[in-house]
Amino acid sequence: MKNFRLTEKEVKTLAKRYPTPFLVASLDKVEENYQFMRRHLPRAGVFYAMKANPTPEILSRLAGLGAHFDVASAGEMEILHELGVDGSQMIYANPVKDRRGLEAAQKFNVRRFTFDDPTEIPKMAEAVPGADVLVRIAVRNNKALVDLNTKFGAPVEEALDLLLTAQKAGLHAMGICFHVGSQSLSTAAYEEALLVARKLFDEAEEMGMHLTDLDIGGGFPVPDAHGLNVDLAAMMEAINKQIDRLFPDTAVWTEPGRYMCGTAVNLVTSVIGTKNRGEKPWYILDEGIYGCFSGIMYDHWTYPLHCFGKGAKKPSTFGGPSCDGIDVLYRDFMAPELKIGDNVLVTEMGAYTSVSATRFNGFYLAPTIIFEQQPEYEARITDDNEIKDKAAV
Repeated sequence: MKNFRLTEKEVKTLAKRYPTPFLVASLDKVEENYQFMRRHLPRAGVFYAMKANPTPEILSRLAGLGAHFDVASAGEMEILHELGVDGSQMIYANPVKDRRGLEAAQKFNVRRFTFDDPTEIPKMAEAVPGADVLVRIAVRNNKALVDLNTKFGAPVEEALDLLLTAQKAGLHAMGICFHVGSQSLSTAAYEEALLVARKLFDEAEEMGMHLTDLDIGGGFPVPDAHGLNVDLAAMMEAINKQIDRLFPDTAVWTEPGRYMCGTAVNLVTSVIGTKNRGEKPWYILDEGIYGCFSGIMYDHWTYPLHCFGKGAKKPSTFGGPSCDGIDVLYRDFMAPELKIGDNVLVTEMGAYTSVSATRFNGFYLAPTIIFEQQPEYEARITDDNEIKDKAAV
């Protein structure tokens, strides 16, 4: 999977126009990721997990492509409603729902829900009687970066009883859902979960309960600082083949978040201070662990760092601007000598970065600019067309 990456020239010209730090999002890359998934996993419709990156332009581009949306709160429903997305294109996929979320679901006509505990049933039945519900089951995957099944998912043996209880409460038992975990590198985890789901579908049919929908969650991986040692196309195709075999007549959905936007955003930051500590150079950036680098803490992620200076590279430490000693981003990173004012580029900054940033110490949040709205985009398109023309000759 090729990522979106600004050139050194683009970084410098953008940094003259906008004060750092700022994020640059490529809507074309988001669309490319969406189309890649639709091509290699055609059986699964898309509910974009907007918690990964709710930038309005990204949401609008995906909505225009036909994507639906995975929402977790009233706030996320309100954002989509303001963009013209109808509630029928949303799934309230937070297994535990609060009052505001249920009121928003009723207001915006959100009719599809997931749950994993009997205490959720009366809440949904009262707020949105007759709504479609899918029970979320716990599945195993020790190869996921973030295991979501310690907190979410009903035991498999309780799933059908939960659906029956929901049906008796006036809800529509629609299907099964699962999530194998974030940044999953294992096709086997999906295939095993699909087998479990198939067994539940068959048992439900024997009980007189016809299930129509299966939600296989997200978890599809993207490259990190160490690359991606998975053939993503082959992974999706293997999952699609298993869906065709096991669920030929079932509506299937997936909930990609990181996959859709992780590779589509760059961060441009600058050196605001230099130090020499322990005989090693330190560079202080104007963005840190409380800003877009929050994913280091919350998402267990390492972001690819790119320096443009020349000269011999030395093991260097990069820190953020806050007055907290924990705000250290990279240690022993091989970097050339940098000066105050030098720009630094960070790629793969699209998922779980700006969305969890804070105003700690009063620092401003890094804004997001859209690459396709910049002159640099037109210049890149022109250059690409010239290269194609020369190749054709």
